[in-house]
Amino acid sequence: MKRVLTLSLSLSALLLAACSKVPAGNVGVKFQMYGDDKGALKELPPGRYWVGWGYEMYTFPTFTQTYTFTRSTMEGRAVDESISFQTAQGLTVNADVGITYHIDPSKVTLIFQKYRKGIDEITDVYLRNMIRDALVKEASNLDIESVYGKGKASLIESVQKDVSEEVSAVGINVEKIYWIGELRLPENVVQSINAKIQATQMAEQRQNEVAQARAEAEKVEAEAQGRAQAQITIAEAEAKAIELKGDALRQNPNIVQMSAIEKWDGHLPTYTGSSALPFVSLGTVQK
Repeated sequence: MKRVLTLSLSLSALLLAACSKVPAGNVGVKFQMYGDDKGALKELPPGRYWVGWGYEMYTFPTFTQTYTFTRSTMEGRAVDESISFQTAQGLTVNADVGITYHIDPSKVTLIFQKYRKGIDEITDVYLRNMIRDALVKEASNLDIESVYGKGKASLIESVQKDVSEEVSAVGINVEKIYWIGELRLPENVVQSINAKIQATQMAEQRQNEVAQARAEAEKVEAEAQGRAQAQITIAEAEAKAIELKGDALRQNPNIVQMSAIEKWDGHLPTYTGSSALPFVSLGTVQK
């Protein structure tokens, strides 16, 4: 009886060991390795399944996956997975890169047929190689200043586009490929780039200062010209007024007599002596 119980337990253990679970949020692929139907695939929803001798079960998560390829052995696999590439000048750049993607549940079988690997190996090997190859291709047309500076963002965007186009047809949808931290360059190259950037910034600052000084000088000149023009305008107006007044007096001589009469207070000038008293004639003024 004891032997039968032991045998039953052993058999149960073997049966459980031969079962594989497809967790929720995953799609399973049961692959036949031997026999007449060698290479046959069966797609399975979440659940527990019997996997006998000659079969293998692969599970593919359909929710978003994130993986980082870094130099640190504390992330991803315990090896240096950072990616190196070269610029147009042949300078080597090393970088940590991350990828976020998800699998189309309807194309799980197609993915397995394409790579014959599970999701971890597809990520560690195939996706990493695709990112590396895209970086090598895209960076080969850029100088080091572009890669290290303003072109850094557009470079990784081009890499994402290349990788997405390569894997989207088989059901791997890349959401984002991104840099992690700073790019690693030889120290002498970094110093040279920083010195060049600083020199450029100083030159731009000097140009801005010159432009500002020129603008201020032009403003002062414009204000002076404005004041001078205003004085000229006033003088011209006064001259015009005098000219008009003179023309009016010449054309109307009686105005002069009227003005004299208006100013006379009605008293004759007082003189001492025996000379005749003068009288100013208010007759017609002859030109």
